[in-house]
Amino acid sequence: MYDNFAEIYDLIYEFLDYEKTAKKIKKLILKNKRTEGNELLDIACGTGRHLNYLKKDFKCTGVDISDQMLAVARKNYIDIRFIQADMIELDLKGVFDAIICLFSSIGYVKTYENLRKTINNFANHLKPGGVVIIEPWLTKSNAIDGLASMTTYESADIKIARQCVTKIEEDITRFVMHYMIARKGENVTYFKDSHELGLFNTDKTLQMMEEAGIETKFLEKGLETERGLFIGIKK
Repeated sequence: MYDNFAEIYDLIYEFLDYEKTAKKIKKLILKNKRTEGNELLDIACGTGRHLNYLKKDFKCTGVDISDQMLAVARKNYIDIRFIQADMIELDLKGVFDAIICLFSSIGYVKTYENLRKTINNFANHLKPGGVVIIEPWLTKSNAIDGLASMTTYESADIKIARQCVTKIEEDITRFVMHYMIARKGENVTYFKDSHELGLFNTDKTLQMMEEAGIETKFLEKGLETERGLFIGIKK
């Protein structure tokens, strides 16, 4: 997952306004956190584009499970610290004033057991009064079985098309991303990435966060309107 995708990740998501989202995140952090520090941890940071805007106001560290994604991040943002780590087993030997986990990456932990471990890890890496912001994946009530989707990108030198059909099996969404890439002067290439994300109940997630010592609220309208946003403060 993401190994072949890393080099074109920023192209296929070129339509996202990272600067606008970073401004929203900054506002939420400053509104909710009760610490005086500015150390921020971005878990599942990908290629680091949110951090590129957040680094103006925070001392940033990015964590991702993919070495390939981190290679892109380190090349693009040499002034940010990046660490390879799995959020389910996270142990950085430090604490932060703010933790963010965006773009529904929390769904990749797949099971409630792993979700509990991950939330506990978030709590262990937060200072008392520190804030955590989690952008969830879909729930069973708003996930659509059989949904077909396509995303494209094109420039003078490269054309990309990505297609997938979502399948829902119990509490898991499964889909295979199929990529066709045409580069100027080269043959068309093809690869696919398989993804599995857990469909977590909002109330169960809130309960786990409270049990981890994080006072949490859920915003129905989040960074992605249909997914909402968890905002928690460590007690």
